[in-house]
Amino acid sequence: MPDAICFLSPSNVTAAVAIDKNFEIRKTKINKKFQYLCVNMEKIYDRLRKKHVALTPEEGVRQRFVDFLIERRGYPEGLMANEVGLTLNGTRRRCDTVVYDRNARPLAIVEYKAPSVAITQRVFEQIARYNLVMGVKWLIVSNGVTSSCCRFDLDTRQAVYLPDIPPYDSL
Repeated sequence: MPDAICFLSPSNVTAAVAIDKNFEIRKTKINKKFQYLCVNMEKIYDRLRKKHVALTPEEGVRQRFVDFLIERRGYPEGLMANEVGLTLNGTRRRCDTVVYDRNARPLAIVEYKAPSVAITQRVFEQIARYNLVMGVKWLIVSNGVTSSCCRFDLDTRQAVYLPDIPPYDSL
């Protein structure tokens, strides 16, 4: 992962717009000598992958939500994994977070979006497609502003939406 993002600049441009670490737009002067703008890539520690990763809006949501699940809902850190690969219709995909039961079987899939992305039916359709492979009973989506959880009945293919994210022991 690079430590900076560089935007090429035409020689007649002296300022550019960049996104700072709080994801706010700011004006930045361009380095005249090299005619590009470098913006430091902020990093955040991923406690499940045990490494620093690029801090994107979606990644920020993921890390805060994982902390919420562990600290406030009692989800065991050792029974969670980020970026879990799967193959769907011959294409490699990744679940943002998978929560496992105490026998290491997938229990829930969590999908994250950036705060600017609305949680819509399309987002649930994405996670439902992943569930065709994973076969879990719980689907959770969050953009850091809105979070939603449903219990999915694998036999009837029906989802029941819940008013809150349940504690791990209730899954």
